[in-house]
Amino acid sequence: MIAQITQPVTSLLSQLQTLLEMLTDDQYSEKVPLLSNASLGQHVRHIIEFFLELENGYATGTVNYDGRKRDFAIETRRSAALDAIQVVTMNLKKENKQLMLTADFGSDALCQVLTSYERELVYNLEHTIHHMALLRIGVNAVSAVELPDNFGVAISTLKYRKLCAQ
Repeated sequence: MIAQITQPVTSLLSQLQTLLEMLTDDQYSEKVPLLSNASLGQHVRHIIEFFLELENGYATGTVNYDGRKRDFAIETRRSAALDAIQVVTMNLKKENKQLMLTADFGSDALCQVLTSYERELVYNLEHTIHHMALLRIGVNAVSAVELPDNFGVAISTLKYRKLCAQ
């Protein structure tokens, strides 16, 4: 089962890597009004940090995306983001195991839910697609970079579009 999840994740991370290689550092760190003044780098950092937190959670048994370490270098330097993508990609294939997901929903106590590595990989896959869709909007606002039609589009949407085109 793990290969069925890691292959599309690896593909998305490869698309993200290709995008970063096409941008300038200024485009990467520029505030984008269409993204509520967030930069492309902030969205990339957010994607990467979720994967890094899952890796950390795999080691400790507890995943806490709310408590993840924020790395300003990934947000502001494409080279740091590219290095981090390589680390994430190399460490994806792990044996499935049960994990505890800890989340802060604003109540007095943290919420804890049983989950698994595979389930969290699926979550990160969907989370990445969502942020890549936002990146598409931002890229169009700050550059003339041409993105593939499938960049930031869910696999189910691509299949539906193909079905409708027949």
